[in-house]
Amino acid sequence: MTAIPTATTPTATHAVAERIRAAGRDRRGALVGYLPVGFPDLAGSIEAALALAAAGVDVLEFGLPYSDPVMDGPVIQAATQRALAGGFRLRDAFTAVREVTAAADMPVLLMTYWNPVLQYGADRFAADLAAAGGAGLITPDLIPDEAGEWLAASDATGLERVFLAAPTSSEGRLRTAARSSRGFVYAVSTMGITGARADVDSAARTLVGRLRQHATEPVCVGIGVSTPQQVTGILDYADGAIVGSALVAALDGGVERLRDTAGALAAGTLCRAEDVRPVD
Repeated sequence: MTAIPTATTPTATHAVAERIRAAGRDRRGALVGYLPVGFPDLAGSIEAALALAAAGVDVLEFGLPYSDPVMDGPVIQAATQRALAGGFRLRDAFTAVREVTAAADMPVLLMTYWNPVLQYGADRFAADLAAAGGAGLITPDLIPDEAGEWLAASDATGLERVFLAAPTSSEGRLRTAARSSRGFVYAVSTMGITGARADVDSAARTLVGRLRQHATEPVCVGIGVSTPQQVTGILDYADGAIVGSALVAALDGGVERLRDTAGALAAGTLCRAEDVRPVD
């Protein structure tokens, strides 16, 4: 079994961009993995996150379960609803981040809709996340033009902030998302909800090219990425590939299955697409 990289510092400030750039120097690029906090339960989600670190995932997105997940596909929705039914509370997210960052050298971002942060208080949320060793936030429903409170809070704490860019975004919106992001810019491969797809939309390549004109931070592609071959293909033109639903579905079959799936996906950061074995 691969050893879990051991954390060396209590904080992960600016760790995401640095880790993605290091993956680009050492391999084809980075693998970013998503799992919901509290699925199958809090302890199980922490164990699963550590399994991703051991399998070679570079950056973790820990998703906050939310009652109205408008962007999430059926696999992630089912997992987050199970977490909520099991009693997930927002404070559990900070516990999970603290446990993972204490045990593994893997930057952890929280992925959350904006309303929970707003209700908690942006300054308080940022301070508690930084204290837990978190790297920052991905905010899928928050655009930079409306993110003044979060921009100020993340500046004050040094947290990274990841905004989304879509193939339909105007040039002005892409420029704002690229210049406001820290850690990476999240390039949405295709319009719609999350979930595994047979092919990642070719619009992703065009979108990344457009973002390169404005971004100084790495650009990672997500939505619909589920196979090692897709990871390899994305890393031909992007800095990282983001996998969510495929990992959540694997975890539903147990941590060992998750570890095997993540290991196969991580192999996509090393090889040519034709050399990568498929996920079982």
